[in-house]
Amino acid sequence: MDKLEIELKISKNSDYTLRNYSNANKALFEFTKKSPEEITEDDIKLYLIKNLQDHSASSVILFLSAIKYAYGNILRINPTENIKRPKKERKIPAVLTKEEVRTLINSCFSEKSKLIISLIYACGLRVSELVNLKVKDLNFNERTGHIIQGKGKKDRIFNIPIFLSSELETQTFKQKEIGEVFLFSGPCGKLSCRNIQKIVSKAASNAGIEKDVHTHTLRHSFATHLLENGVDLRHIQVLLGHSSISTTQIYTHVSTEELKKIKSPIDEMSI
Repeated sequence: MDKLEIELKISKNSDYTLRNYSNANKALFEFTKKSPEEITEDDIKLYLIKNLQDHSASSVILFLSAIKYAYGNILRINPTENIKRPKKERKIPAVLTKEEVRTLINSCFSEKSKLIISLIYACGLRVSELVNLKVKDLNFNERTGHIIQGKGKKDRIFNIPIFLSSELETQTFKQKEIGEVFLFSGPCGKLSCRNIQKIVSKAASNAGIEKDVHTHTLRHSFATHLLENGVDLRHIQVLLGHSSISTTQIYTHVSTEELKKIKSPIDEMSI
């Protein structure tokens, strides 16, 4: 396990990957009660049946990737080589309407929470990007923000909305006054992703929104609403920081406004 952690850190993997890959291998060792060298393909298959049969395809793929990475980098073998990966589900993400977004923002219990939710939606930020956003990453003269080492270790630029510019400047001033480097913080320093999720969940409950609302729901809504406003898909790809256009194309299935404009052929008939 120590060697695995070293390999993951040398490869500059994220904390999320480090945690998931370590947990997956640890779980396999504890399940089989065997040393790593003794574990076979059948042991891995048995683990999948006993522990991940009711989980999503993504969970199974992540587990197998973790085992493959550990064994490939440390023991130079791949016991998952002949294990067939399930086809990954292409789920259509939940999306809020523009009115629901407005209601959600107005249902926040503090101005700080309101600004956090507004910024996530307005710029399509991932929650990890928001919690790591620093005061110095905002350039109000250029009206741009800089995401440093986002998902996939990629930097990207986002536009600071005019609507939020004044509030964000006030927030940065407050943070500088208390010597805080992060744009948003709490009594214990930088906010966690869990802190932000609680803020969103509380606002959704206050708003009476029955959809399963998460921080990523706001990002999905941002992309879908841009598409409905006629923004080119490739521009949305850049704004979201997607490596491939195929990832962004899921929003063509989510947007209903464009579909509503399509008339049935029968509407053109006089019957």
